[in-house]
Amino acid sequence: MRYQLVILAAGDPIHWKGRPMKGLTAAALIALFASTAVYAANPACEAQATEKKLAGAAKTSFMKKCEKDATEVATKTCTDQAGEKKLAGAAKSSFVKKCVKDATTAPKE
Repeated sequence: MRYQLVILAAGDPIHWKGRPMKGLTAAALIALFASTAVYAANPACEAQATEKKLAGAAKTSFMKKCEKDATEVATKTCTDQAGEKKLAGAAKSSFVKKCVKDATTAPKE
């Protein structure tokens, strides 16, 4: 089955002839939820935002900066630990990646 993109008059929605764009909508929603989960990963940042009673755009901005700062600190610490263990190459990369992930996410219960 062939699909053709049909653009109607200006202001009208874009449709695929023969099939609605449900797949694209589903992919967009999945991407949205996945990107939101990234910023909710650090419980320390969430606690600070709650303590400061932040909401909306202020909370989103704070969370992004807090996550970035936490990741930078964890990366430096983990890289130093890898150096102390004399790791190099793929072993170092793997160690740092896992160490940063463990340091910036909530422990699993």
